[in-house]
Amino acid sequence: MLSLTTGLAPLVLAGLLGWTGAVKVFSRGTAQQAPKTALARMLRSSERATTVLRATGAGELLIAAGLLVVPANPVPGAAAAVLGAGFLGYLGYGRAVAPESSCGCSASEDTPITWRAFARAAVVLIGGATVAVAQDTWWPAVTERPAGALAFLAGAAAVLVALSADLDRWWLLPLRRTRLRVFGHPLLGTATDQVPVAESVELLENSLAWQAAAPVVRSALLDHWEDDGWRILQYSGVYGDRENARPVAVVFALDATAGRDTGDDPIVRVSYVDADSGEAVAVDELRAAPSRRILPMAG
Repeated sequence: MLSLTTGLAPLVLAGLLGWTGAVKVFSRGTAQQAPKTALARMLRSSERATTVLRATGAGELLIAAGLLVVPANPVPGAAAAVLGAGFLGYLGYGRAVAPESSCGCSASEDTPITWRAFARAAVVLIGGATVAVAQDTWWPAVTERPAGALAFLAGAAAVLVALSADLDRWWLLPLRRTRLRVFGHPLLGTATDQVPVAESVELLENSLAWQAAAPVVRSALLDHWEDDGWRILQYSGVYGDRENARPVAVVFALDATAGRDTGDDPIVRVSYVDADSGEAVAVDELRAAPSRRILPMAG
């Protein structure tokens, strides 16, 4: 198993760097996402950030090509390890100075820097070091043990996809929707006549609670369920000032039976949950909001 791992490490690493590099270099989204990255904050220029992202992508493509063509040469692996170390340093500094910004790692994700970005950078560092030391070629592992190689590559691809926040919309969100559709939410009530979720979202987005929390929200609806007569709507976001910003889950709760035809505006409760620790974040400004219909959720 160890020989299979070291033999296929160049192929896995080349796939990761080839994908992220190609997105940075060739995607039109690079220039659009650059202003939202921590790199733009550091360089104080979206144009310079775009240039650095594309140059980094070109370097990733060059390393990926080296890992595919000359995997037994220690230079591509060492270069990947140095690149991974640089990514970790950049992520750490970016999380400290601009935690509300994205990392721009694949030039297509706009979520704040989380542990998944650090884990992916660590994969590049460890994978590069492994390739540089082992100096194995990948084609014997593929030709001599095709079944094992296929299983290993599938598992590695699944891990890398799970570590890529920008791919969540392709697998995690559909998986959540399928789970809710087939099994129902564990907190789902037994009511049969339910207001459509889209109608609840429309009511929420027209409420004062949404106006108060909108500067924090950074995503569309990610998940929803019902609990004790409340419809829970979950979004991702960033809470805090520039120096103390942190990624959070923004959770709204409103009457599950409230709809456009029920008359009065529904009461909306709001809660922020720290994305890293899972602990609730106190939101004093929401408590001080002028409307009695904007209430913080308990806990």
